[in-house]
Amino acid sequence: RSHPTAREAYAAQLAAEGSLPAAESQAMYDAAYQRLLELQQAFKATLTDKPSAPATRQQARPVPPQPVETALSAETVTSLNEQLLQWPEGFHVHPTLIKQLERRRAALGPEGGIDWAQGEALAFASLLSEGVPIRLTGQDTERGTFSHRHMVLHDAETGEQYSPMKHLPGARASMELHNSPLSELACIGFEYGYSIAAPESFVLWEAQFGDFINGAQVMIDQFIGAGLSKWGQTCRLTLLLPHGYEGQGPEHSSARLERFLQLAAEGNMRVANCTTPAQYFHLLRRQARRERQRPLIVMTPKSLLRLPQAASHLDDLTSGTFQPVLDDPAMRGREAGVHRIVFCSGKVYYDLLSEADKLGDDRPALVRVEQLHSFPEAAIREAIARYPATVEIVWAQEEPRNMGAWTYIAPRLGALMPDGVSLEYAGRPDRASPAEGYPKAHTAEQNRIIAAALASRKLKG
Repeated sequence: RSHPTAREAYAAQLAAEGSLPAAESQAMYDAAYQRLLELQQAFKATLTDKPSAPATRQQARPVPPQPVETALSAETVTSLNEQLLQWPEGFHVHPTLIKQLERRRAALGPEGGIDWAQGEALAFASLLSEGVPIRLTGQDTERGTFSHRHMVLHDAETGEQYSPMKHLPGARASMELHNSPLSELACIGFEYGYSIAAPESFVLWEAQFGDFINGAQVMIDQFIGAGLSKWGQTCRLTLLLPHGYEGQGPEHSSARLERFLQLAAEGNMRVANCTTPAQYFHLLRRQARRERQRPLIVMTPKSLLRLPQAASHLDDLTSGTFQPVLDDPAMRGREAGVHRIVFCSGKVYYDLLSEADKLGDDRPALVRVEQLHSFPEAAIREAIARYPATVEIVWAQEEPRNMGAWTYIAPRLGALMPDGVSLEYAGRPDRASPAEGYPKAHTAEQNRIIAAALASRKLKG
């Protein structure tokens, strides 16, 4: 080697200055290296299921998942909710925040109103009470980017911090909660390694906006997406990526769903885009408890965080489980008269819903695909079969045609369609950038997409 390393050059500079003798510098280096070597060997000795060779295609092929019980009793949910609304006597929670938190108590009543943050908090609290350690990090995660989570409270007078989640009386595991720096590559690399080293833990990382995942693309491609195929290595790391088009511009709209779906194959990961807090609640509990570990990518919402139409009820948490496909509740008993089905995923469902309800008998069925990968073929096939008179099927999305789920969904959905049924696309045309940069342009494009998704072509001419 013709040139010294940075360490060697710095050691030489310190020696020349008389700050640190060369021999002492070398001794420090040797000791640190030996310590790292010992830690590595000790960690390797704890591995009991090391693959002797990279996973084969047969090993990586998806297998039927074992069912996981995710519903809780009403008593358990109510008790956990009450524990999460407790703080020390004399602790001064901000008056505005107190009102927001107090609504979580009323939300368990008959009128409902469980929002996204409350559903998430109840899922986490239940897992802690069941002995599952949780590590949640991200960019403004303690408060929540959209001022919705408030998992760490601050005394309005002293600045003292308190987290009810870390003081649950019946918790049997620990909760780690940290804001992480805006360095996605480093943070996701660390959390990926942590989730592998501590497989008993439920490790989650949240982006401030889903678009910021761009900064960690190397980690996603090389490790999260390909680790199972290359090394037989997987984990249950969960990425929470705010996603949805609300006119905030190209850098605050898309979590690049298409990239994850391009990488999804051979059972290597799970990708979901929920539309209700209850679905999110069951999804989190299932991910933490499933024996078959896989990374989970969740397109989390922004405008749905407090949307009344998206709120859940107590009985949504105390019964059922995560549903990969949600049929249209407004079509129950009317299936025979439906001629057009609009499939969609995520926040755009509510944009479609508000306009579809104005159409009366001409209203198409709106079917939500909550789990995109692994592709819920059986559930989608069943949904199509419930509407025997269908002649038109549409995939509606907010993203451009070359982004979002379209290129992933189209061939899979097309393979399930009955003879004589057409498949249409409603969304933005091919674009180089994910979204418009101006609110007016965004609104015009959203209106066009909704109209295209709901308007029948064959039936009207």
